[in-house]
Amino acid sequence: MSRPATLNLNTMKAPFFFVLLACTLGAWAQPNLTPGAPQTERILILGGTAHIGNGEAIENAAIGFVDGFIDYVGTARNVDQKRYDRVVQAQGMHVYPGFIAPNSTLGLMEVAAVRASRDYQEVGTFKPNVRSIIAYNAASDITPTVRTNGVLMGQITPRGGVIGGSSSVVQFDAWNWEDAVVRADDGVHLYWPSTHHKHFEDGRAELRKRKTYDQQLHEITDFFERARAYAAGQPEQRDLRMEAMRGLFVDGAHNAQGATTLFVHANDAKQIAEVIRFKRAEGLDRVVLVGGLDSWMMADPLRENDIAVMLLRTHSVPRFAEDDIDLPYKLPKLLEDEGVEYCLQGEGRMPEMNTRNLPFYAGTAVAYGLEYEQAVRALTLSTAKILGIDETCGSIERGKDATLFISAGDALDMMGNDVRHAWVQGRDVVLDNKQIQLYEKYKAKYDAQRAAGGR
Repeated sequence: MSRPATLNLNTMKAPFFFVLLACTLGAWAQPNLTPGAPQTERILILGGTAHIGNGEAIENAAIGFVDGFIDYVGTARNVDQKRYDRVVQAQGMHVYPGFIAPNSTLGLMEVAAVRASRDYQEVGTFKPNVRSIIAYNAASDITPTVRTNGVLMGQITPRGGVIGGSSSVVQFDAWNWEDAVVRADDGVHLYWPSTHHKHFEDGRAELRKRKTYDQQLHEITDFFERARAYAAGQPEQRDLRMEAMRGLFVDGAHNAQGATTLFVHANDAKQIAEVIRFKRAEGLDRVVLVGGLDSWMMADPLRENDIAVMLLRTHSVPRFAEDDIDLPYKLPKLLEDEGVEYCLQGEGRMPEMNTRNLPFYAGTAVAYGLEYEQAVRALTLSTAKILGIDETCGSIERGKDATLFISAGDALDMMGNDVRHAWVQGRDVVLDNKQIQLYEKYKAKYDAQRAAGGR
């Protein structure tokens, strides 16, 4: 019969650093990501360089905000500091409006491999009544990683089908989707069908028109005609799909701030030409091109038809072998020079996680000719204007929401981006996330090992 195991205290010689390590690691709890409380103190940011978002910058700036709204923008030497309860020193730092991530699925997907966490796409082909906002998860673990790089707002966009649904604009410090909404149902998303495909024969490639394109175009046109007729009449039965299209057909005298925008996802020059023709034929007032890789070829008709572009991420490779290798990096500069309204977005591989890289897409554009303040505008005021929220967001100006942040270095540079303070509508944002916690956790582990002699 075996003897029961006994504890031999003489052989228990656990190094002290293991005890220290256990205590240290236990201290790293889950990050506190509670949304900020409404602003009660009058706050003044003093010093530093303020990048206004409209193409201008103020050296040695002062920015004051009260009750969630900006009430002072100017130089530090002219501000009355006594009017404020709390002064945040920003000497040597940079102040920016909160960056805005358009065409994002952040909060609609958590883990791609887990079907239950993928809420960005609904079944069906024409589904404008699908509202992405009601699926938005304000408590996503990904969102805090985005905030720590200065991205404080976004347009939550559905995917799939010909009409994927309706997007909404949210801020990234909220308890739930109701709290998060900045502008609900800002636009309907139309995924334009491909017009041509590459046909390979005898080792040679040529472009041929897709046999199904005319049929797909007919279906789109027919759906819009029915939606227009529904909007103009007094239907006896309510059709949710047609109701979601109503805002597209308000006459041109309407207030653009309240209009529904048609966001058309297309990249190819032939697609873009078809989108322009479609806008004219349907008499649509607000159309925005999403993607727009060939938009630089179509700059004149885009500008003449008042179509803005949400440019695909600059960190991409060219589409064709004959393109310049740095063409994606130069696209913002090319559109800027042509006077086409545009902003930057991050659609592509792992778009939720890569939303945090949005500032660096602008930084790459700066390296390839775009002026710095133009790049900041492409992340802030230009985006807000395209989304129809520029009256309240997108720049550091009196009367607008106090959604802004302070970075110790250049926020468009991977090495400089170091967000020290952030506010959303005047509320202090917690700048912590799971990745920071993991970094601190394992840093403590290896620091403890080094302190114990490397064992």
